[in-house]
Amino acid sequence: MTRTPPLGDQRGLWQAVMAAAAGRCQCRGTCGKKHDKDGGRCPAHHGAYVRHGTGPVHLLAAPADPDALLLPPHKAAALPKRELAAWCPACHDATRRAAARTRQAAVPGGPADALFDL
Repeated sequence: MTRTPPLGDQRGLWQAVMAAAAGRCQCRGTCGKKHDKDGGRCPAHHGAYVRHGTGPVHLLAAPADPDALLLPPHKAAALPKRELAAWCPACHDATRRAAARTRQAAVPGGPADALFDL
């Protein structure tokens, strides 16, 4: 059984992931955007404003592999630093949705709700 590290350890892990990412979202298009204007990488920096009228960006340390974004929270929290990346909320959510759609499309027989269609 894997235990979730204490909060202090998680904060240190988050800081290590942000340092490795230079405080910038590490998405390279898995969210569906090409990020062409920024050399192929999301321009969002932790604490900066992406556009006028929005709050500052708060980057997340989450699995680097899009499929791993679908892990249950207790398993994602147990991943080592080398398997994590910095994500802005917009890229994280879009990549997670895309991974869920891909996983659902791979299930034979289509969506589970199709069993109950009349």
